[in-house]
Amino acid sequence: MESPSQNPAALVVDVKNVSRSFGDVRALHDLTIQVPKGSITVLLGPNGAGKTTAIRMITGALQPDHGTSSVFGLDPTSNEGEEVRRRCGVVSAKPSLYDRLSGWDNLRYAAELYDLGRGSRADLAIRAAAAKFGIDDALDQEVGGYSTGMKTRLALARSILHDPDLLLLDEPTSGLDPESAVAVLHLIRQMTGDGRTVLMCTHLLLEAEGLADDVVIMQHGTALESGSPGELADRYLPAKHVHIGVTLPDHLASLDAMPGVLSVTVDGVDANVEVRSIDAVPDIVTRLVSAGAMITTVRPFVPNLEDIYFAIRRAKGSTGDELPPPTTPTARPARSRVAEIAR
Repeated sequence: MESPSQNPAALVVDVKNVSRSFGDVRALHDLTIQVPKGSITVLLGPNGAGKTTAIRMITGALQPDHGTSSVFGLDPTSNEGEEVRRRCGVVSAKPSLYDRLSGWDNLRYAAELYDLGRGSRADLAIRAAAAKFGIDDALDQEVGGYSTGMKTRLALARSILHDPDLLLLDEPTSGLDPESAVAVLHLIRQMTGDGRTVLMCTHLLLEAEGLADDVVIMQHGTALESGSPGELADRYLPAKHVHIGVTLPDHLASLDAMPGVLSVTVDGVDANVEVRSIDAVPDIVTRLVSAGAMITTVRPFVPNLEDIYFAIRRAKGSTGDELPPPTTPTARPARSRVAEIAR
């Protein structure tokens, strides 16, 4: 299959070797970001990594000192920028809303800015957007009385009024309670089902877990690494592990001599087994059972985004701008917050 980098037509956003400084402060340095059409790409990194500056560069709000930015094949910093921004919906980390106006009036004002007018076309767009994010019953209330979660939903509704092709979301769950945050992430996933493309910034690993089709791990204004979580796991955590539990410690004695086993760490009746391939696990289990073992647990370790993120940081070198990464994997199955809320 042809990758997006080989097929530029498949890319909605194509940022190449972009740098940007503010005086002596270097915000972006040789940054490359590629966002495939119809996907969710997450810019992941600590506060100050340059994620928000990258979003502003993509919309054309900032011009790069070096490098190029292309959105829909257009240059957002040229006279094509108006067309780019017309096709984008943006939700900032702290969206500006008019607290003394109702939710309806906030959306109606935005509809006029998007050239939807004040007629039935605008009304239909407002009602559809509000219903999508579950705030249609609160449109008559003043926004100053909204909870933080309601304000975020209103900002998201505002961002899709004009049916944009690309959504740029900067910390969309900032300040939300866990239930509201997971609900918003689920709604974001739904929007790609409608054919939209999403580029989202976050510093929260669990927020991106199960949501990102591709991640760009940023630090000090540059991309340490990028790719799908699966690709990155294969690249930085190639070792395959499986947890095997038995009823008696003696049952684990023959493990390290079995075909396909690279190493074994035993803790009582539990063993962490590094294998050449997960395909070797059924044969290992069969051999243990044939030798008289009573097996209580067989659990392959699937790296989650936290494991991948810290493995990349270890490989690239810790910079001391956050807590030291763990030296061993978390050894727990990956969890999808989006999948959980969808149940």
